Amino acid sequence: MQPATIKGLDFIILPTQDKNRAVGFYHDTLGLEIDSHWGDRGVEFKLGSGLTLAVADTAAIGRSFAAHTAGAIALGVEDVDAAVQALQAKGVTFEGDIIDSGVCKMAFFNDPDGNSLMLHHRYAP
Repeated sequence: MQPATIKGLDFIILPTQDKNRAVGFYHDTLGLEIDSHWGDRGVEFKLGSGLTLAVADTAAIGRSFAAHTAGAIALGVEDVDAAVQALQAKGVTFEGDIIDSGVCKMAFFNDPDGNSLMLHHRYAP
């Protein structure tokens, strides 16, 4: 039997315990466009470059809840400083200062379920 040939990343699922609260955060606060609904189980949001971010009620898909905290999901923006200010005005709290690595800028925050996210902009090769 041949091993499966991975052809790409189709989507990422972030766990939630409250689908409606998650939709409010990702759609209303972050401004992501809803692409499709999984009934009461979850919602998909289209991101650029053909990627999809889904939030799913873990109980509804037969999984136990554990926030994604091992590494942040990097959400690309054109201007990290401006995006941080806009989200702070909507009540989002950031962890620490904006980081400038010399190649990119990053700002870390969590969604209402504790999933680790970051705003990211690469400005150098």
